[in-house]
Parts: sequence; structure tokens; C-alpha cells
Amino acid sequence: MSSTAASETTGVTTDTKTLIDLETRFWQSMVDQDTDSALQLLHDPAMMASSHGAMKFDHADYRKMAEHGSMVVTAFALSDIEVVFATETTAVLTYRVRQTVAARAGVNIEGSTVQDMSDTSTWVYVDERWQCVVHTESQMDVKPVT
Repeated sequence: MSSTAASETTGVTTDTKTLIDLETRFWQSMVDQDTDSALQLLHDPAMMASSHGAMKFDHADYRKMAEHGSMVVTAFALSDIEVVFATETTAVLTYRVRQTVAARAGVNIEGSTVQDMSDTSTWVYVDERWQCVVHTESQMDVKPVT
């Protein structure tokens, strides 16, 4: 499909910018520690695969992770974003993200860490809105400067 998906049966018309904006809003909700905004963008249940393993979680589980995890995202920059519409109601994004993570207030860990990651997100159009149903992240190889 092209960078715009349209359906005569569902009435959904979406372009790549819409999905990129949604992905950016989700990242910003993590920086702002705005769990309610994040939950509006997440399917229930959703799934994630990362260096911590694969997991399926519902909204209550996400709230617990977002509000009580030891680390928080403090900054991010998305780049090299690609969007593919598998169908008019399913879109997959791939991108790089440079994220800064730090210890949550009250956690005895000092400093912050900048990580370069390769991420994917799969969004589905359900109940008249786009929802992220699957997210994956992998740390990029660190290449020495020559």
C-alpha cells in the first residue's frame, strides 16, 4: 500500500504523518510521565519484546510499569522512520530512537544513560482509533569511531 491507507468499508483514511504523530505522542507521554495519555494509545492487551524479554500486558500492568518502574525516559529523538500499511487498519512503523533514561526519583541510581535503539510498533485501528498493539526494541550496536 502507499503512504496513505483508505478504506471504503471502514471509512478510515490515514497517512504516514498520523501514525508518526501517534508514535511521537506515545514517547512524549513517557517523558511527561503521563500514563493516562499513554493508555489512550495502547491496545488492551498489548505486547512488547525487548532486552527484558517478551511480555503481554494489560492497561493495569502498563500503569504499574510506567508509574513504579526504576527507570524513566527523560528525552528522545526519533529518526529514519518508515511506515507500511499492511491493511487499511494495520500499520507497522520502524525507526531509530536515541533515548535518555534515568533513575526514577527515590531510586538509588545516579546519572542518566543515552541509548541508541532500533524499534518497531504495530498499530491497529480498533474502536474508531489507532492503538499500539505490539512494540519491539533492540539496542543498536555501538560502532567505534575510526
